[in-house]
Amino acid sequence: SSEVLEAIENVIQDVLKSLAQNKAPVLTLASRSDWRNIEFKDSVGLQMIPHCATKQIRSDCPRSAPKFALMLKVLSMIYKMVQSNTYATKRDIYYSDTLLFGSQSVVDNIINDISCMLKIPRRSLHILSTTKGFVAGNLIYTEEDGTKVNCTCSATVCIIKTTSLNKKDIISHAKFMLIVEKDATFQRLLDDDFCNKLSPCIMITGRGVPDLNTRLLVRKLWDSFQIPIFALMDADPHGVEIMCIYKYGSVSMSFEAHHLTVPSIKWLGLLPSDLERLNIHKDALIPFTKQDQNKLASIQKRPYIACQPMWKKELEIMAASKLKAEIQVLTSLSSDYLSRVYLPNKLQFGGWL
Repeated sequence: SSEVLEAIENVIQDVLKSLAQNKAPVLTLASRSDWRNIEFKDSVGLQMIPHCATKQIRSDCPRSAPKFALMLKVLSMIYKMVQSNTYATKRDIYYSDTLLFGSQSVVDNIINDISCMLKIPRRSLHILSTTKGFVAGNLIYTEEDGTKVNCTCSATVCIIKTTSLNKKDIISHAKFMLIVEKDATFQRLLDDDFCNKLSPCIMITGRGVPDLNTRLLVRKLWDSFQIPIFALMDADPHGVEIMCIYKYGSVSMSFEAHHLTVPSIKWLGLLPSDLERLNIHKDALIPFTKQDQNKLASIQKRPYIACQPMWKKELEIMAASKLKAEIQVLTSLSSDYLSRVYLPNKLQFGGWL
């Protein structure tokens, strides 16, 4: 915490120095969304380069002055929380003054900018994200406040709210981990007792685009157990994008890649080639929208696709057919096809990429 306080004090000192010299204070931070600031590394994923292009938030420019003021406001809130050892969620910060902030996304963006500017992970700033991820299966762990979480009872779903886990407090005999894109599929697999039927495993869902806590948990479990991790996503550009966030990270959080990415994640399904192989009827598939086409084109250009020739092939199949499918499409074959046939066969015969 002393490191956080010192980092904030340095920023404020610079502001005061500028004022003392009759200069307009500025805050300098890396351009988080600029691909030129990102390099791709096989072992880490997308990470920010050390000497990257920066942008200035100026206090004397009408366009950036409001953001400058909001950043100082949030910095003062963080400073007080670290000093008093209290925590707040991003929602708490937004609701402390909704008129001032205007929207939750403004707060989220400012917090990420501050984290990047100070080079301090967000959880060390005493800001918690409201979590939405679930975990189930062969796993027992202790949260920071001492609460013991037991996910091993069948059909027990635990909300992922922990931000850091102590290695010695995690117990699991799982043989693999399954990341499931959507809550509906996750719940269906729980109903079918998938976690115990095949072999003990851990199931995790970020319920769509994963939040920070879900990604931190996946990474922590990988560091602790080094077991295979498989991704089960919809066969559409959005599903591929979500899988890439778990595996390689995102551009906007590339400054934290080392704590968040798991490059060993394998794409288990639903593969575009599976749709043909399983003779899924064309009527059960969904035509691409313009947005899908743009998203797929942007994914195909990303640096990590070049080192994944099998993925490249699958994306080409998707692009050629201009059709997408949700995992639920497998119920057109039989109601429990996913847990009874699809996943056991894939896991037994190595049907992943």
